[in-house]
Amino acid sequence: MSRIGKKAVAVPSGVTASVDGQTVKVKGPKGAMQVVLPDEVHVQMEDGHVKVDPRHETKRARSMWGTSRTLVANLVTGVTKGFERKLEITGVGYRAAVQGKNLQLALGYSHDVVYPIPEGIAIVTPKPTEILISGIDRQKVGQVAAEIRGYRKPEPYKGKGVKYAGEYIFRKEGKKK
Repeated sequence: MSRIGKKAVAVPSGVTASVDGQTVKVKGPKGAMQVVLPDEVHVQMEDGHVKVDPRHETKRARSMWGTSRTLVANLVTGVTKGFERKLEITGVGYRAAVQGKNLQLALGYSHDVVYPIPEGIAIVTPKPTEILISGIDRQKVGQVAAEIRGYRKPEPYKGKGVKYAGEYIFRKEGKKK
């Protein structure tokens, strides 16, 4: 039994949720989102809660049960609070700046990396070595953060590069004479 799947997703006040077949639509103060759930699960509205149940007792249905419930919970959290990812830049001369609809990154290459900010994502740079990515879609926020980090991953010798806030970089010892 899925412990996560058993819990119904509460719909807070100020948020409207509707279930149409396998499509769950959620509208809140930050925007509106929808997700189409797999056929292995049955989704329904019950007195202010969205309830997800497996249709069959197959392994795939049980796997999709908890996943589907989490997707619905992420929709509700996204339209109420939103999601945020913080990146930190380490290295001499490494910096970031938002210019219009682009993120300008100086990461030690011969040229600056220009990253176009996707629709539905807000990026701010409170400091030149800090990037805050926010939006209502958890998957999109994480994907944007991973793409930016992918331009210069932190290396293990000096720790230079772009890393998630709170990420531990395993450090190696350099060459010995």
